[in-house]
Amino acid sequence: MRAHKNVAVAAAPQQPAASDEQLGVAAEVLRHLADPTRLHLLRLLADGEQDVSTLTAQVAASRSSVSQHLGRLRLAGLVHAHRIGRRMLYRLASDHLRALIEEAYQFAGHLAHDIPHHRRTESS
Repeated sequence: MRAHKNVAVAAAPQQPAASDEQLGVAAEVLRHLADPTRLHLLRLLADGEQDVSTLTAQVAASRSSVSQHLGRLRLAGLVHAHRIGRRMLYRLASDHLRALIEEAYQFAGHLAHDIPHHRRTESS
């Protein structure tokens, strides 16, 4: 798109510079999301808190495996847990994580089903 003489073209907004620490943490979060079972568990927890038995019934993994994955996610700060009686309930740590998971699924859906990606249009 060409700008007319004497007409300013709006530049795309610049992202603030990321620190090395922030990049490292982001890479670590994505590393935890890279496991299909953990990603599935997180997607299920995006619907609300659940216990291990409920989660195990919805994923293709043993109760022991689900517990181990949840433990890793808790240590990484991606999920929180609290006990009610004998049940341990898990929930996502952040709405940012919920949005990240949803975006990852939406993006994967576009790739898996050959759907054109959305493009942000620059306003003039």
